[in-house]
Amino acid sequence: MRTENSTRPRSHQLRRPIVLAAAMLLVSSVATACGSDTGPTGTAPGPTPPSTSHTDGTSGGTAGDGPTTPGRGGTGPSGTPGSTHTPVPPTTPTAPGGGPRQVRTSVYFLHGENVSPAPRTVTTPATAAGALRALLAGPDRYERTHDRGTAIPSGTTLNSVAVSRHVATVDLSARYDDGGGSLSMRARLAQVVFTATRFPAIEKVRFELDGKPVTAFGGEGIVLNKPVGRADFEDLAPAILVESPLIGDSIRTPVRVWGSANTFEATIRLKITDAAGRTAANIYATATSGTGTRGTFDVTIPYTATRSGAGMLTAYWDSPEDGRAVIEDTVPLTVRR
Repeated sequence: MRTENSTRPRSHQLRRPIVLAAAMLLVSSVATACGSDTGPTGTAPGPTPPSTSHTDGTSGGTAGDGPTTPGRGGTGPSGTPGSTHTPVPPTTPTAPGGGPRQVRTSVYFLHGENVSPAPRTVTTPATAAGALRALLAGPDRYERTHDRGTAIPSGTTLNSVAVSRHVATVDLSARYDDGGGSLSMRARLAQVVFTATRFPAIEKVRFELDGKPVTAFGGEGIVLNKPVGRADFEDLAPAILVESPLIGDSIRTPVRVWGSANTFEATIRLKITDAAGRTAANIYATATSGTGTRGTFDVTIPYTATRSGAGMLTAYWDSPEDGRAVIEDTVPLTVRR
């Protein structure tokens, strides 16, 4: 038997084991990077929470983000469409167990001859329909005590709401156009329009009565041959429309106040009165436009209350003629220290 000694260098003899070891290490690293479903600590990462925003016009609204008065909603953001529509998606969390969500919105009653928002809570997904039904039910006792009323005839019912391309077709019972003069007719139309357009995907409203399109409304023959929006009822909105906080809300300092305005040079005044009747804050603010064009405002007001309890937010502007305060809206609140 012939025996041969290898004459290859020792480094060549070791190369194959080293290469195999390196290959095994590489495979292990790739498997760790690409095939693992665990995090750095060895636990599986949780799923990304799904979005809860809705912008379909029938499931939208505003969620409270502040303290609340028992039985009523808290303060929170929303759209303030004036000459332009400013939708704000809902932020209310999903109910426990994945059931229907409760969404806070506003319905628009009358304070004097002007529309005035009041808080309501409705259930998804038919939130626009829920808000309109709450509007038709009229103001509650607290709101009536503070001079909120309605021009909508008692007994009016909602047949349906259908939203397409930012227009809500609202079908009401024939009772809706019973009685009343021109102001009453326009006021009840404005109440429905402002309530519906509070939702993100609704900019205008088309009216039907018992399934029949309305082109002329009531005995006054108000022309409704096309969808109408908030700008069509500018004369029924106060020069300063406070959209938040709402009547009956409970506030703490600082409080966010926002809405729309159409005042001289877009200047507005906002005053908070505490439970002792003392002025807790009184500030100037400026809307995005004014003097004939409605703009929006959004300010945060720090205040100092001497006593907690029933208070008031007063929205007014100073007359350029004699400097007197022209009060446009008052919002009863619970003011907390």
